[in-house]
Amino acid sequence: MTQDEMKKMVAHAALEYVEAGAIIGVGTGSTANHFIDALAGIKHKIDGTVASSEATAERLRGHGIAVFELNEVNDIPVYVDGADESNQYLHLIKGGGGALTREKIIAAASDKFICVADESKLVDVMGTFPLPVEVIPMARSYVAREIVKIGGQPVWREDFITDNGNQIIDIQNLSVMDPVKLEAQLNNIVGVVTNGLFAIRPADVLLLGSENGVKTIT
Repeated sequence: MTQDEMKKMVAHAALEYVEAGAIIGVGTGSTANHFIDALAGIKHKIDGTVASSEATAERLRGHGIAVFELNEVNDIPVYVDGADESNQYLHLIKGGGGALTREKIIAAASDKFICVADESKLVDVMGTFPLPVEVIPMARSYVAREIVKIGGQPVWREDFITDNGNQIIDIQNLSVMDPVKLEAQLNNIVGVVTNGLFAIRPADVLLLGSENGVKTIT
């Protein structure tokens, strides 16, 4: 079974968490795209969605699924999104696609966060995947110097602008031993919008696609 087939498998499994008559939060990335395609089959059961990126909103609308702004919505029962890495505590690294800030906002606003991924994303210690940090453009060099102080190697994601008009620094060669502490530490650097650690608000359920089917970790 290919990695893409595993992603499709967990995307369909996530439909079980979709509540009828609800507005669903939808993430960004390849696995989230599979979820959007699967969601199209039951779009008549939901009232609409909140999208974590312009790309996701475009894909949802392409399927005829209503997209609302978060400020228009009072309650999001469930948010479905992928991850670049996860540990056994459901702490995540996200933001490979650059939508980390909007993803984190919707996750915070949602009652339940369902993370969908293939089994290769589950690791003992996160950090092999570079940790994205969204920064205000004028602060990029300063933030990079602060990242060096905590032992990371900052790499500017050149020619990339987030949907919020900001830039991204990817932190390489940094083993994430205490995700909750590091998330707060990075967010306290002046000029950082947020970082790709989802540890203070982790996933509630992790659905992993594997050769043997879908594994559920809670």
